[in-house]
Amino acid sequence: MEEEQKLDEKMKGWLYLIRFNPFGLQYARRRYFVLHDHCLKSFKSIPSSPTQEPLRSAIVDSCIRVTDNGRESFNRKVFFIFTVYNTSNHNDRLKLGANSPEEAAMWIRSLQDAAMEPETNSIRRWQPFRLSVSKRTNRITQSVDWTSSASMHNAMMPDVIAPSPWKIFGCQNGLRLFKEAVDNKSSKRQRGGHPAIMAVGVVEGTSEAIFRILMSLGPSRSEWDFCFDSGTVVEHLDGHTDIIHMRLYRHWLPWGMKRRDLLLRRYWRREDDGTYVILYHSVIHSKCPPQEGYVRAYLQSGGFVVSPVNQGNESVVKHMLSVDWKLWKSYLPKTSSKSLTIRMLGRVSALRELFRARAGELSSHELLSREMGSVHLDNYQQAIQETGHIKSTDDSVEETPFSSSSNLTGLNDASDEFFDFPQLSDDEHDWPSESSQHCYVENCDPKMSSTSGFIRKLHDLAVQKKGYIDLQQVSCEINTLYNYGSTFPKDSNCNMPCSWASSDPTSFLVRSKSYLTDQRKHKAKGTLMQLVAADWLKSDKREDDLAGRFGGIVQKYAAHGSPEFFFVINIQVPGKTTYNLALYYMMRTPLGSCPLLERFVNGDDSFRNSRFKLIPYISEGSWLVKQSVGKKACLIGQALEMNYFRGKNYIELGVDVGSSTVARGVVGLVLGYLKNLVIEMAFLIQANTEEELPETLLGTCRLNHMDVSKSISVDSMNI
Repeated sequence: MEEEQKLDEKMKGWLYLIRFNPFGLQYARRRYFVLHDHCLKSFKSIPSSPTQEPLRSAIVDSCIRVTDNGRESFNRKVFFIFTVYNTSNHNDRLKLGANSPEEAAMWIRSLQDAAMEPETNSIRRWQPFRLSVSKRTNRITQSVDWTSSASMHNAMMPDVIAPSPWKIFGCQNGLRLFKEAVDNKSSKRQRGGHPAIMAVGVVEGTSEAIFRILMSLGPSRSEWDFCFDSGTVVEHLDGHTDIIHMRLYRHWLPWGMKRRDLLLRRYWRREDDGTYVILYHSVIHSKCPPQEGYVRAYLQSGGFVVSPVNQGNESVVKHMLSVDWKLWKSYLPKTSSKSLTIRMLGRVSALRELFRARAGELSSHELLSREMGSVHLDNYQQAIQETGHIKSTDDSVEETPFSSSSNLTGLNDASDEFFDFPQLSDDEHDWPSESSQHCYVENCDPKMSSTSGFIRKLHDLAVQKKGYIDLQQVSCEINTLYNYGSTFPKDSNCNMPCSWASSDPTSFLVRSKSYLTDQRKHKAKGTLMQLVAADWLKSDKREDDLAGRFGGIVQKYAAHGSPEFFFVINIQVPGKTTYNLALYYMMRTPLGSCPLLERFVNGDDSFRNSRFKLIPYISEGSWLVKQSVGKKACLIGQALEMNYFRGKNYIELGVDVGSSTVARGVVGLVLGYLKNLVIEMAFLIQANTEEELPETLLGTCRLNHMDVSKSISVDSMNI
């Protein structure tokens, strides 16, 4: 009986196929999907029996990847989009939409788990990639239990040990009020005297419901946001980022003070534990100049963090603001700015009371859809009038003709529809640019060129912004020649800007020997490898296999027949100018002394993607960047495209940051603040079995106040 019940466990539910009609306009088609036994099946209605034949089916194996594309709105409806694609054929892809971010996250996790299971390797090896229903019945894909208190608690725990930058200074209306500690030199330098204050409270509502309300700019916002007068979406950059304009009421401001408005870049993401992060900072946009009758305030850093507690029935809401209110009385900025900021943070209390009055049943899907749809509809109608096409914000815009050999495109129900092929505008498209460290402004002039140009522009979102372009063009001295491994200087004391050092491994938490039974993590005791060199490069194209290039540190060791083994991590930020941060870790002991590492080095890409893990940490920097990066471990191979290069004495991991919408949004924020940041990272191979535990760090690094103007052109390398 138990086996029969397990066989019935599967991920299933209604999703929307997001497609293009012959005129290039997006539309959605509702389908019932079932993910079971590594097979994704599509039905027009709920299947009446387990043996009912699907309309279409697709094998989910180790070549399948899933990307989170965020929110999109069309036809007055909001969808949370994710794309399933085949790494061996990028034209083979399927764009799906869910009604809620929770539902989309469950599908993404289930598809990733199915693709990463060890047994899926044999599917690609022995079975052609084609439209067919899998006959295997001995494997089950289970849905994710988001309500498990044990797993949720573990997911919410950070993987970095660091002192809190916040100090409590009061309590008001049931909210705890915090200010940043005075010893945070980086933050103090950035804000120029404008206080950063955070309010923390508990709201009796789910994190998803609170997220929907916070993202809404429609009439329902006036029910809790006493500062809010009106708001619009100026431009939708991608599914996780947009530009919004908000006008503030006058009645809550001091007497005689003019109305204020804010033009913000808004970025959001959802964590695996159900936490939602919404981040804001001020920008300048050509479509929204200063408004008559308003003084434009400057939000240096701000946002919300909504974390589920009490098995998801309640949420801890953190609301942080650092605002320059542009007060005309220069002798009052500290006291007046702090008072206004604290008053605005009181919105958390209003939000709490609203959910309490409605017993948590506040944000309906239909409400949010109507409000978001009305905001974006004008932009879509304008696009139709000007070009005859709706501009897709998905980073995988190109749809290609389906064929009988492609199983994901087969799920598009091609047999009963016109040929789906997107057509884009022929106009030129200039994406937003952002100035350097003090202004963080953007100028946007949205137009389009072609499909290939559109894809290229999307990648440019991750590249350094316009304020840095002049600095990027500072050439190296003519007589200076570099070898690979020598372009990024080391400074163990971290006093020299744009330098690197090794981080303290005890700052990072790794899985203990008993992790499988008690989910406990402990401080890392050391590293398997030593960071011996680094590169900070720029080029007009992606630079791969740096370790294999003649004259570099890796090849010098190989030429002498030295036994040392190198583990190279090449982080690539693509765009008009591609930046490469390469970290060279060296191991003096034989690979066989660490079986898990040896298996990783000599294994296949599927195993590597399922095990390579990064723990990031911003030790110095603004709250905005710290929240965008976080302190949780991430399996990079499941989130980003990875390319592996194996040499005689090395393995190099190429990490393509531009392959993810979420990652591009994070990198876009980080690059704008780069000179003011100290970035720390730890790398490891995840241990999943008792024999592999406890985990050990491969290596750590500390990047001190990096500067894109000091990156070295590949053309100047001595090769």
